[in-house]
Amino acid sequence: MLENLVTNVAALEALYNAPVWASVAKETETLIAPYRAFIKASPYLTLATVGADGVDCSPRGDFPGFVRIVDEKTLMVPNRNGNNRIDSLRNIIRDPRVAMHFLIPGCGESLRVKGRATISADTVLTASFADDKNIPRTVIIVAVESAYFHCAKAIHRSKLWDVSSHVAPGTLPSPNAILAAIQWQRCRQVVGLGKRG
Repeated sequence: MLENLVTNVAALEALYNAPVWASVAKETETLIAPYRAFIKASPYLTLATVGADGVDCSPRGDFPGFVRIVDEKTLMVPNRNGNNRIDSLRNIIRDPRVAMHFLIPGCGESLRVKGRATISADTVLTASFADDKNIPRTVIIVAVESAYFHCAKAIHRSKLWDVSSHVAPGTLPSPNAILAAIQWQRCRQVVGLGKRG
């Protein structure tokens, strides 16, 4: 059994020093020019949402600048065609709170943005995000509430952009192998073998 579980904020804060000035000062309520530069250069972000079924974190990626900066308080993210699970979109309808984490290949720093989202299916708006392959069915509009850059420590520790640390092709299970394992597990459960290992 686990011991020394931290169950309240006071106990948690007692374990850490107060954040340094820069860690607090870097958070803004608007997208200042340096933060807009990060977003324009980013081809990838993760989108965190929360809904009745719990939390979700979903990847979004496209050419750098695919997230449109409308103004210092508003972002637009095209919802490109994917697997049609639409978990993030369902969550946004139920609870508009979102968080985004922008990454730029080769850059140690990253950008975190929090806000509230709405979903638009306006045909003029979706058409404005058309690419060579498709027109998104919807666009996520984020009203920015806070933004701040994240230092490079985690990226450097993980060696995320270091090619020498990248996983060799074929090392991890393929999508087909994962689906096969899921189906095998379900078959075992149906015939009552799941509990016996």
